[in-house]
Amino acid sequence: MKFESLNLIAPILKAVKAEGYEKPTPIQAQAIPAVLERRDLLGCAQTGTGKTAAFAIPILQILEEDREKGFKQRGIKTLILTPTRELAIQIGESVEAYGKYMQVRHAVIFGGVSQHGQVQALKRGVDILIATPGRLLDLMNQGFIDLRNIRQFVLDEADRMLDMGFVHDVKKVLAKLPSKRQSLFFSATMPDTIVKLADSILTNPVKVEVTPVSSTADTVQQSIYYVGKKNKRHLLLHLLNEHEIPRVLVFSRTKHGANRIVKDLDKAGVKAEAIHGNKSQNARQQALKNFKDSRTRVLVATDIAARGIDVDELSHVINFDLPNVPETYVHRIGRTGRAGTNGMALSFCDGEERAYLKDIHKVINKSIPVIEEHPFHDEEGVVVTEAPKKATGGGRGNHNNGNNPRSKGGNKKRSGERTGQGRPKNNGGPRSKSGGPKPEKKPDTNTNGENKGSQGTGNGKKWSKSGWKKTW
Repeated sequence: MKFESLNLIAPILKAVKAEGYEKPTPIQAQAIPAVLERRDLLGCAQTGTGKTAAFAIPILQILEEDREKGFKQRGIKTLILTPTRELAIQIGESVEAYGKYMQVRHAVIFGGVSQHGQVQALKRGVDILIATPGRLLDLMNQGFIDLRNIRQFVLDEADRMLDMGFVHDVKKVLAKLPSKRQSLFFSATMPDTIVKLADSILTNPVKVEVTPVSSTADTVQQSIYYVGKKNKRHLLLHLLNEHEIPRVLVFSRTKHGANRIVKDLDKAGVKAEAIHGNKSQNARQQALKNFKDSRTRVLVATDIAARGIDVDELSHVINFDLPNVPETYVHRIGRTGRAGTNGMALSFCDGEERAYLKDIHKVINKSIPVIEEHPFHDEEGVVVTEAPKKATGGGRGNHNNGNNPRSKGGNKKRSGERTGQGRPKNNGGPRSKSGGPKPEKKPDTNTNGENKGSQGTGNGKKWSKSGWKKTW
């Protein structure tokens, strides 16, 4: 099937061709005719299937057809509600691309930036409004937005909207919409809460489901690496170097974790940037632009910030941390293998994440192959030896060689930096000859907090296999 067979008008066909599209994806082929018939639609499709075009293209055509018929209703005619600013921007870019040969005006509004430019765009007049819930309600309360003339309403990424706690905001928006409208509802997963929300919004909808719920794309090759938590950063560097990955999206469970990954990569000489909720809007967009332009090799993201990331020909996704919600795994790896291209999804799993992996296997209904051939393989979930360090003398007894900041004769500058700070944090401690970890010895301190010595035989303590014990 080609786009010409979908009864699209010439300006849209011209724009689609300019974007390099030849054939509609399955969800586009099923959804576009239904939307053009002005039916409500319930779409269940995983990320990366082309659903933005599935609703943007027919909405643009409907608006153009109404304009040609002399329909001159003022105000916002279409509202597209989406959970994140990145996704809102992406949808705005798609609307602009598909409608560039048409007289349809659109605007994108989201929080985290000044509202001035957004308000000015609204005052100039808007046909299609793409918005996140918080900023939309804010501008509605200020009197800048009136939804009484909405004819098409799109709720995109409904499952993520609920995950982020926007359900009450969505209901507030729904209360302001006219009852007579066309509604389109899209979600990658369909748990009971989403089904109930869809039932409250849609009227006799056409249902489109292009893949089983929470399935992963066949174009993505998946693999699991068992690794101790402390060795994940070393495994990441190993994979970047071993496979010569040109560009990769790395997922972290937390914002702090994303920053730490970037810091470790920068120390190793790998250009990396983070994108998460604590970053300013300008910083996030610049980081994404650098990644798209291949100026940044590694983009580290949290789940919420990454939902709107759409990068052409992204070959690799790495789950540095496995998500604790199995459906999130599907969203993450859907960033690669898009539009029929092949991709690879590599996931790190430490001992504490085995339960998450089990849940992921249940949701995707298959087991992910385990890769054992790597230097940090940890089948039992136990933290194993970190990356080998250069030896300075051979054994533990040679630690007091003038370079050990914990020893009395060590580097004075580094020892001085610890003065008054108590016991240094143990980041692994000295290693045994077999490579296994031993607890770091507690240094004795004088009244100034300085280390007295690395052996400390007169401090009333002795070492045993179970740790330090008092001798008195």
